[in-house]
Amino acid sequence: MKSVTVNLYYTGRNGSARAFVNEMTESGIVDAIRGEKGNLRYAYFFSADDPETVLLIDSWDGQAALDRHHASPLMARIAALREKYDLRTRAERFVPSEGEPSDERYLRK
Repeated sequence: MKSVTVNLYYTGRNGSARAFVNEMTESGIVDAIRGEKGNLRYAYFFSADDPETVLLIDSWDGQAALDRHHASPLMARIAALREKYDLRTRAERFVPSEGEPSDERYLRK
């Protein structure tokens, strides 16, 4: 089973992307997603270059887990918050391929 990682970039205005993340966290939606079967990572990061953009790294243990998440009631809540904060979204999808070279030699541990 191949993991699936989606990088989602949420962009708003006047701090709306950060407000979205705060409400996602404070409402318990983030914890609920992290507790879903198959979720490997659900983490937000703030851009040093663009204060109006937030990056979400969303990883699942396979496409079936991601599909279950997309079909869950949580998605309607997330969509409503994206509308509330008038966010635009851009996505990048990553699925590891067999025989990918390792970057371990470039990492300092």
